[in-house]
Amino acid sequence: QVELVESGGGLAQPGGSLRLSCAVSENIFNFNSVGWYRRTPDKERELVASINIGGITKFASSVNGRFTISRDNAKNTVTLQMNSLKPEDTAVYFCYGNILSRYTWGQGTQVTVSS
Repeated sequence: QVELVESGGGLAQPGGSLRLSCAVSENIFNFNSVGWYRRTPDKERELVASINIGGITKFASSVNGRFTISRDNAKNTVTLQMNSLKPEDTAVYFCYGNILSRYTWGQGTQVTVSS
């Protein structure tokens, strides 16, 4: 069974940075795409960033220009670099892998942006 394990969440000040990592238990190229969603109590789940098998990246408009996503094919990891953080980035962030519209999820990691 595929496992995705996130790490790197925590507390950051507005304007600060955090890096989230997701370790995938199998070859990352088995997935059509991998990336990150986030969820808050008062908002629907939002796709934050994704990278597909061809290396094409997509970002939510709310994070475009501030977040980057990368993939380490040798280590089977996906990294979300979050810069210029805002309080509205506070959420639980979930790593995912998608194979033909079947999703596998990580357990989630809390990101809190507050002064």
